[in-house]
Amino acid sequence: MRVLITGAAGQLGQELQHTCPAPVELLAFGREQLDLADPAACRAAVEKYQPDWLINAGAYTAVDRAETEPELAELVNAQAPGAFAAALQQTGGCLLQVSTDFVFNGEQGHPYRLDQPCDPIGVYGRTKAAGEQAAVEGLAPERLAILRTSWVYGPVGRNFLLTILRLHAIKAEAGDPLRVVADQVGCPTSTTTLAQACWSMIEHAAHGMHHCSDSGAASWYDFAVAIGELGVAAGRLSSAACVEPITTAEYPTPAQRPGYSLLDCSATRSLLGLPASHWRAALAEVMARIP
Repeated sequence: MRVLITGAAGQLGQELQHTCPAPVELLAFGREQLDLADPAACRAAVEKYQPDWLINAGAYTAVDRAETEPELAELVNAQAPGAFAAALQQTGGCLLQVSTDFVFNGEQGHPYRLDQPCDPIGVYGRTKAAGEQAAVEGLAPERLAILRTSWVYGPVGRNFLLTILRLHAIKAEAGDPLRVVADQVGCPTSTTTLAQACWSMIEHAAHGMHHCSDSGAASWYDFAVAIGELGVAAGRLSSAACVEPITTAEYPTPAQRPGYSLLDCSATRSLLGLPASHWRAALAEVMARIP
């Protein structure tokens, strides 16, 4: 089986390569090999390599910068999936489109189900929702899988875990507090969990809509506190900074973010036989793998 992945240099792309099953012939393309802002190049890559599956792990994920670069975000997050889907429809391959909790507005107080309509509140979420729709319109249902996830982090790349570890060290040494938003609720998801779900979906030839995150719920404040505690326990930090909870209003950003974005992952876990690992246990495992 030939699998092509995009975003090979990103945190999920690297984990997909690290966990690739032995029988798979893997083609891992980063930005240098495949520019997702070029729909024609996306179609040409599928036509040339004719993968059995394409995992679109690449995306424009700079949530705040997307507000000032909507055209680029649209190309990468919406037009690339549409180009992949149209090409795969011709070659006979399947698409696994990785999407996000940001396709929801975050106004409800219970986990979002698979069948709920999208209602994004920013450019990033709108372009990812458009990417889902473009894939649906371009590819036969039995050859398309969409996997939404949330708050992704891993031992490499650029993510909340590695940023907060660095800030813990700086703030603790200076004796200053680390102020983190406490009124946005979701669930951190390790790249380990997410990559396992991707490979399991291919193994089961899953199609349709799916949700995948680790279990439990957290605010960014909770996540930051846990990073400090586990960072000290793992020897990554000599001491942790005092973390102070603040409101979203106290930390204004160009892009509005969902206030509540938990995903109901029960159907996907049941279908794929995946364990429901608590986000804090997953965090401890990732902490041990930081280079």
